[in-house]
Amino acid sequence: MLQTPQASHSLTSSSTNLVQKKQKKQKHLSAMAVRKPGVIALFDVDGTLTAPRKGATPKIVEFMRQLREVVTVGVVGGSDLVKISEQLGKTVIDDYDYAFSENGLVAHKDGKLIGTESLKTFLGEEKLKEFINFTLHYLADLDIPIKRGTFIEFRSGMLNISPIGRNCSQEERDEFEKYDKVHNFRAKMVSVLREKFAHLNLTFSIGGQISFDVFPQGWDKTYCLRYLDDFHEIHFFGDKTYKGGNDHEIYESKRTIGHTVTSPEDTMEQCKALFLANP
Repeated sequence: MLQTPQASHSLTSSSTNLVQKKQKKQKHLSAMAVRKPGVIALFDVDGTLTAPRKGATPKIVEFMRQLREVVTVGVVGGSDLVKISEQLGKTVIDDYDYAFSENGLVAHKDGKLIGTESLKTFLGEEKLKEFINFTLHYLADLDIPIKRGTFIEFRSGMLNISPIGRNCSQEERDEFEKYDKVHNFRAKMVSVLREKFAHLNLTFSIGGQISFDVFPQGWDKTYCLRYLDDFHEIHFFGDKTYKGGNDHEIYESKRTIGHTVTSPEDTMEQCKALFLANP
């Protein structure tokens, strides 16, 4: 019976320590969070904020929230808004100052749509049909271990082409990615399409694990920069910054300061050093 007050005192002390630690952490973050006007941190999604086609972890979500107190924060992905929302949350257009899907061909600012572009309007139905028909024939003749469904996905501002098909499972995605690194199916297909349709002035961008994007020249991720004229310092973070990767053009742009990352954890570490270090 005499031990009960001691146990109660111990619990109270423990709770007090936890509160103090939390307050200390918040005070430390607050001390680092010196607002930097005119600066935006712009992030790729797959491989940068999330593992490929996976959802963002609570840790990265909280980190982005803290970063947003210091700089303007935006995301730019090649996928459509539905897929980006699956990874970053249904409130992605509100959780980030700028949300650019399809490389910025569909653009949101402060939760509101500010611009769209249409591949169908740009190319016209005949040229679009010519391209799709040839691609379907090529895919039909392509000999790979397995095929699933949704080989061509029509998006607002681009086509996404997948030799295995976007309906494959995550395990099949992983296996295809390994297989493609050896046999270069995507790179070979891109080479054929680029030569066949040189007159359409299209860009082919390999990204993710199983597919590549096709869009008019200039409709890569640099497209989103037209909405960022108010910023004097634009930092871009992406994992596929090499030539042919879907982060390459914006990484190399004269308007951006490019940062190559290897994972969401690496993204957070680089951002801490750049934006959250003590002045």
